[in-house]
Amino acid sequence: MHLAELWRYPVKSLRGEPLEVATLTEDGLVGDRIVHVRGKTGRPLTARTRPRLLGLFGTLGADGEPRINGRPWQDPVSTDAIADAAGPGARPVRYIGPERFDVLPLLVATDGAIAALGHDPRRLRPNLLIAGVPGLAERTWPGKALQIGDALIGIYSLRARCIMTTIDPDTGAQNLDVLRRINREFDSKIALDSWVARGGQVRIGDPVELLDIQLPPPHAGGWVVGAPYPT
Repeated sequence: MHLAELWRYPVKSLRGEPLEVATLTEDGLVGDRIVHVRGKTGRPLTARTRPRLLGLFGTLGADGEPRINGRPWQDPVSTDAIADAAGPGARPVRYIGPERFDVLPLLVATDGAIAALGHDPRRLRPNLLIAGVPGLAERTWPGKALQIGDALIGIYSLRARCIMTTIDPDTGAQNLDVLRRINREFDSKIALDSWVARGGQVRIGDPVELLDIQLPPPHAGGWVVGAPYPT
């Protein structure tokens, strides 16, 4: 097995950026989801209910700050783009607490499961895509670990999927059959909620080893699974 793709999402719910190399820490992939969108009431908004956000590009600038469609996230043009996509009063907000992740700070996908699904892997919004995985072998991985270079990744559980999988990452067109099929054929779950047990640098092409070892649960590092955003 080897690492085939790396993805970072500096602005939650916007399109991500592909990487050749990345640093993993206990806080996940450096620069991932450090800005999110809040509505006029102060509540977080995502592409689950504001799918037009997926039409905007989130990248990380040389200064380590997210950019929206190439502009700094604090730029008024960026704010206007967010409001246009997510509704009047919506704005980007920087926040680096653990609640910014839906479950855990890393999502791992495998080529075998994606081939079985038959759709673009970007619909699943993984951070890491592992190639060389036979069929649905990922479904036996929870409770195990992945060694990639110096990094050690704990596998927590299969990810329950949502309506975002139905949005084409290029056109924005919706196909509800994608989620229906995930529910019907994959018991609603595909790809893996994961955490970083030991940080390190990873790059495309790195070999990946599956380890049958017991790791301390992610809660020990301060993560609260499913915790809500603070208001």
